Amino acid sequence: MKNKVKAGIMGVCIGDALGVPVEFRSREQLKRSPVTKMRALGTHHQPAGTWSDDGSLTLCLADSLCNGYNLENMALKFLQWYNAEIWTPHGKVFDIGIATSQAIYRIGKGVSPTLCGGNSEFDNGNGSLMRIMPLLFYIKDFPIEKRFDIIKEVSSITHGHIRAILACFIYLEFALEILKGKDKWEAYRMMQKTVREFLDCNPICSQNEMDKFHRILELKIGEYDLASLHTLQEEEISSSGYVLHSLEASLWCFLNSESYSEAVLKAVNLGEDTDTTGAITGGIAGIYYGYENIPEEWISELVRKDDIEALCEKLAKKTGQH
Repeated sequence: MKNKVKAGIMGVCIGDALGVPVEFRSREQLKRSPVTKMRALGTHHQPAGTWSDDGSLTLCLADSLCNGYNLENMALKFLQWYNAEIWTPHGKVFDIGIATSQAIYRIGKGVSPTLCGGNSEFDNGNGSLMRIMPLLFYIKDFPIEKRFDIIKEVSSITHGHIRAILACFIYLEFALEILKGKDKWEAYRMMQKTVREFLDCNPICSQNEMDKFHRILELKIGEYDLASLHTLQEEEISSSGYVLHSLEASLWCFLNSESYSEAVLKAVNLGEDTDTTGAITGGIAGIYYGYENIPEEWISELVRKDDIEALCEKLAKKTGQH
């Protein structure tokens, strides 16, 4: 089981690193020159195997959870990363989302962690979804109400709108079913059922917010039955930095692939927010296919690989995954 921690977190970081050199490239550009391996330089002019803020904040969250659940400590780790004190690949921060940057500014001003994330309709970037994976190993044995409450708190450090929170919740509920050893289709159906029942019984959001997730949860809109997410064509999938697009794209890539490498390369080659789609897809694909399914050359090229593996070992011990 401890390999699940390593597979999930390394899965995030490697998916992120594959996407960093081509961030903001269009799908058309990547069709002409698709990513097939780790690349150097590119958008951010970084060495091959360099992860971005997605990997950094994932590692900050994992690091904090090694000392138990403490929101102030999580927020402090994010601030320390922003000041280039911890969990940067090369000693400096080269990529950060606007909402995350604003939230970390508030952290530095002493605002309570759960009030730091923006909570307007326009604060629904993917900055909490991209880093949420390590929380899975802390919440796995809690009842669903407690899982939701904790996910809400941890998302709200940078993203406090219910849509961003729901995206994190759906993602981790799916990952939890995978962690239990289910086949991916069974895990997906179980997640849909669990989340729909939870939302029906707990009035945490409006019907309008629930309906935003209709392609993932297979909700009916009025009298219309809508297509399942995995049956959609690539042109029906968006890969922007909007949290709903990121979640849909990542689930679509995972469900339509048969290996870790196929899933993350599919994600990165969708274009636009390549590092984040790669990271989110990489987390679930890592847990599902296992650490041994991640290409060895990608692991060996990952910057600070030994530090990340040591952190995974520590988190596995702390969360009882040994």
